[in-house]
Amino acid sequence: MDTPLSARRLADTAALLADPTRAAICLALLDGRAWTAGELARHAAVAAPTATGHLNRLVAAGLLAEERQGRHRYLRLAGPTAAELVEVLAQFTGGPPPVATSLRAARQSGELARARTCYDHLAGALGVTVTGAMTARGLLDDRHGLALTPAGADWLTATGITVAPARRAAVRACLDFTERRPHLAGAVGAALCAHALTAGWLERRPDSRAVRVTATGERALHDLLGVRWADVLPTR
Repeated sequence: MDTPLSARRLADTAALLADPTRAAICLALLDGRAWTAGELARHAAVAAPTATGHLNRLVAAGLLAEERQGRHRYLRLAGPTAAELVEVLAQFTGGPPPVATSLRAARQSGELARARTCYDHLAGALGVTVTGAMTARGLLDDRHGLALTPAGADWLTATGITVAPARRAAVRACLDFTERRPHLAGAVGAALCAHALTAGWLERRPDSRAVRVTATGERALHDLLGVRWADVLPTR
């Protein structure tokens, strides 16, 4: 039976992300990389001392992890569990996406909706399309929740994708907050994303979670999964 103390701790954790600045910081860190405190302050459009106070609270609560290199302080999400918490909350934002107020904002919004990282796995129209193609080819089974099939395990090996041992689930369906359909997460999703970046199939866009599919990636997507990058377009 839950105790008043448990309820209070839950409320305190939820309150951490009820602040727009802390929410902006956590959403930025969903790109899976470590950011400096200064970069996060600029991203959240707050002064450095203000950002420091917010970052200290997030670190103390275990949502962020930090490391120091020289005079720089780097911060990242504490791990997959923290990222999943932010992802799940993002799914409950509801309503239509905000209207872009400039051509630059519209371009950035379109890039994020088309292809981005969601902590350590692929999201957006690309993530959903890749997940659908893997399911259609029998590499994933979605009949009783998303699962990797034996054919999928063989495909990973043949493609040179190594799934690192981890305490997290091997495969997890993550509801994409722009497509409103699931994309592949978990250890397999992370391994696929890491391989795509290392092999040069994808390139990160600067200062954004958006990624771009390279010419090499276009060929790989088509040859391995029958996906044409030109057809990968956001539905919203």
